[in-house]
Amino acid sequence: MKITYDEFLKLARDPNVPEEQLLKYCDVVEHSGAFDIQFRIKPDMVQMTEADQEFENALQIGNWASRIRRYWRFKDALRDHPERPMLISEGDSWFQFPILIDDVIDHLSAHFNIYSLDAAGDTAQNMVYGANRARRREYLSALLEYKDQVSGFLFSAAGNDVIGEDPDTGVAVLFDVLKDFNGDITDVEGHIDRAVFDEKLAFLKGAYERVISDIRGVAELQEMPVFVHGYDYVFPYRWEGDTRDPLHAAQDEWLGEPLSDRNIPSVLGRKIISAMLDELYNMLDGLAATDENVIVVDCRGAMPNLTDWVDEIHGTSDGFAKVASRFKAAIDQALVAQGAMT
Repeated sequence: MKITYDEFLKLARDPNVPEEQLLKYCDVVEHSGAFDIQFRIKPDMVQMTEADQEFENALQIGNWASRIRRYWRFKDALRDHPERPMLISEGDSWFQFPILIDDVIDHLSAHFNIYSLDAAGDTAQNMVYGANRARRREYLSALLEYKDQVSGFLFSAAGNDVIGEDPDTGVAVLFDVLKDFNGDITDVEGHIDRAVFDEKLAFLKGAYERVISDIRGVAELQEMPVFVHGYDYVFPYRWEGDTRDPLHAAQDEWLGEPLSDRNIPSVLGRKIISAMLDELYNMLDGLAATDENVIVVDCRGAMPNLTDWVDEIHGTSDGFAKVASRFKAAIDQALVAQGAMT
């Protein structure tokens, strides 16, 4: 039985409607350009006028639906669970993977009241310096609004800059970072364009420093814990025994295609990308060394099995639960130390 488009939007906005129920009315659209999970309304399930269709094309169900549902869940949680610590999160698809996957924030929301500003496909560039004024440094507005309640800030903003894709072109970042295979299966460093990668790391360091500076510039937030991470060691497609076939992206979307283009075997490719992530962690550790309340959550090895990954760079729901457990341990420890939890 068809429902009207207005009825569908009410379902999409209602935080009490299971997200799986929305899939009854939508098809997943394999993305193009910046990674933002999108869904197409099924015409045999939802009755739409021409005006509805135009609005839907502009709205692009995905990040929008998850974000608004999360907001109302957050408001409900503040009312129903005032004893829980309140956190604010700003991040990419590890923090918001709309509808299809229970991501890190979904799992943490069972323990904390989280005001989520996250969006799949978001980048450090956009979060900190973006041209979209409504999204630029949105984290600071939220932190200022809740400065007397917030117990911690979660930040996830390097994935698309290191192992994701350029948001303007939709091209995998690794195309620029990798060098052609030189025949040496053991040569990790020799396949990284050092100038390109160092430039990316330097940019990320500056973006993170700006975020920390913004936060520490608010008197009430000078000692608030800031939690960051550098992702986990990935499995490029096609890995041995690889059966991953995600609805939302090509199998080799971010890693496999550029590795194949450079003729780099997947086993070496994983070592190269792991080395790049290690350098990202080193950069974050350097920031934490200058501010004792910047806490690096080490997610390396949290998802050690191929079956923990739904695609090349995102965990399954169970995989992200393992990552979330590391965040929870770090958050609990920090909040107990500051007296925000007992």
